[in-house]
Amino acid sequence: MKKFLAIYLGSANAMARWRAADEETRKAQEKAGMEAWMQWATTHKDAIVDMGAPLGKTKRIDKGGISDTKNEIGAYTVVQAESHEEAAKLFLDHPHFVFFPGESIELMECLPLPKMQ
Repeated sequence: MKKFLAIYLGSANAMARWRAADEETRKAQEKAGMEAWMQWATTHKDAIVDMGAPLGKTKRIDKGGISDTKNEIGAYTVVQAESHEEAAKLFLDHPHFVFFPGESIELMECLPLPKMQ
């Protein structure tokens, strides 16, 4: 089986709309979303290698040093499947964009490291 990294993305605009909802509505949506996410995890438990987690603020490290930066990455999960297409189908109608302000999920294969000679 191949491993795939799923990255959950959401824009600043989507998050602003989420935060603009009244607290009661947002908390109800959050509760329903987390229940749906756990149901998704239960349904796909045989494919999940690492459930992942939400991600916090981002630091950029380059030749110039360390700086604060922003991106649209909100969380990650690692799954396994026979093919990229099979792995992608696991995320159709995922709670990330059904209940939460997430806009998309990007999925990439985790390739093996080259062997050292």
